[in-house]
Amino acid sequence: MGTRSISDEDRIFASFKKALATAERFSDPYVHWHLSGLFPKDLALAYNELNFPVTGVGDLSGKREYHNDTRHYFDADNIKKFPSVAAAANAFQAPRMIAKIEDFFKTDLEGTFLRIEYAQDTTGFWLEPHTDLGVKRLTLLIYISDDPAHATLGTDIFDAHKTWAKRSPFAANTAMAFVPNDHTFHGFQNREIKGTRKSLILNYVTTDWRDREQLCFPDKTVSRSG
Repeated sequence: MGTRSISDEDRIFASFKKALATAERFSDPYVHWHLSGLFPKDLALAYNELNFPVTGVGDLSGKREYHNDTRHYFDADNIKKFPSVAAAANAFQAPRMIAKIEDFFKTDLEGTFLRIEYAQDTTGFWLEPHTDLGVKRLTLLIYISDDPAHATLGTDIFDAHKTWAKRSPFAANTAMAFVPNDHTFHGFQNREIKGTRKSLILNYVTTDWRDREQLCFPDKTVSRSG
């Protein structure tokens, strides 16, 4: 009797399930989590090594949408090109992952779309405090680059008055996660970035999301029941 091979999708589910089991929960200034070891090490390295063009922000920053024409996603084209991208997209689309995420974060993802952005930030980049409230049901800010100089490049976290409260630690294959509400303010204060700060911005978004070409599976919403 043959042995069933373990797919990359299976491996991602196993590593992410372990990351949830060991997650650190924080309540100040709002509920958020710090997760470690989200992906198997070889896949985390593969995401860091993805060779997408890097475009600086120039003199315009504060919101990612200012540069929509140069952003990159785990979209249909990149799912076809890169097996590692396909593995992540399929893993986070799968009903077992949806069930695990819903149960852990106490959020309803039924009927949402999976969106994963591959962000590459350079000096000059900054983000104003924002909440993600609206079309996003869950936010996972997954840090990918493994440069030791990036240790201070975590997400800035603000209180309900948009006053700086703390900074998420930045390390490869870790993440900050939260369920958006009206006071989940976060951003990125302007500071030097040596090289390129790489991260995955993983969201489950409602059907009101207009830019369907950004989605992993534009014609298929997620469900815990398959």
